[in-house]
Amino acid sequence: MTIERIIRSMAGFMTLLSLALAHFLGQVDLTQVSWLWLTAFVGLNLFQSGFTGLCPPAALLKKLGFKETGSCCS
Repeated sequence: MTIERIIRSMAGFMTLLSLALAHFLGQVDLTQVSWLWLTAFVGLNLFQSGFTGLCPPAALLKKLGFKETGSCCS
């Protein structure tokens, strides 16, 4: 696993962990439709891209003509 994938996985996990803690401590209600579901989606996407290497936003931006510069950590 590369450093970039580990960072993506950690970022996704921490995002999902913060949402779960807020929900279970009663600070936020995830049973209601809210913008927090967008945060959960982003966290899940980050987490899965860390393991699979598949990043839908990167593929979309590449098709739109944006250039790749390499690793986000370099």
